[in-house]
Amino acid sequence: IYTLLPFVFFMAMAFLQKTFDDHLPLGFILLLWTNDTFAYLSGRQFGKNKLFERHSPKKTWEGLIGGIMAAIIVAFIISRYFTQISTFHWIVVSLIISIFGTMSDLVESMLKRSINVKDSGSILPGHGGFLDRFDGLLLAAPLVFIYLYLFSPL
Repeated sequence: IYTLLPFVFFMAMAFLQKTFDDHLPLGFILLLWTNDTFAYLSGRQFGKNKLFERHSPKKTWEGLIGGIMAAIIVAFIISRYFTQISTFHWIVVSLIISIFGTMSDLVESMLKRSINVKDSGSILPGHGGFLDRFDGLLLAAPLVFIYLYLFSPL
C-alpha cells in the first residue's frame, strides 16, 4: 500500500481545480525526472562528497545540488506554460520534489538493502526496476498535493 498511496495523491493533483487538468501531474513528472537526471549527471561530473553512502553509495551532495538547481530552472520554464499556479509555487514545488524525491529514493534504497535486493523488479532491466523510476513519488507526491491544496490559489 505504501506504493499505491503516492500514485493516488499524484493523480489527485489533476483534480485540484475541481475539473481534470493534466498540467500539474505533467509538471510534477517533468520536475521529478529533471531532478533525477541532473542529480545523476552533476553527481557523476562533480561528485566528491557522498550523501548517504551506506544506502546509496553513488548519491552525492553535488548531485543533489545540481538536481535542485536544474529543477528550479525547469520550474521557471514550466510556469510560463502551465499558469494555473504562479512561478513562486512552481519553484516551491520543485524544491519539495527535489528534496523529498531524493529522500524517497534513499528510503527505497534502504528498504531494498535491508532485504538484500538490488532491483525492485525486472520489468525495466538496467533501471533498478519499475519502482526505481517512480520512487520519487513516495514522499514527494503527497507533500506536493498537500502544499498545493493548502497554499496555492487553485
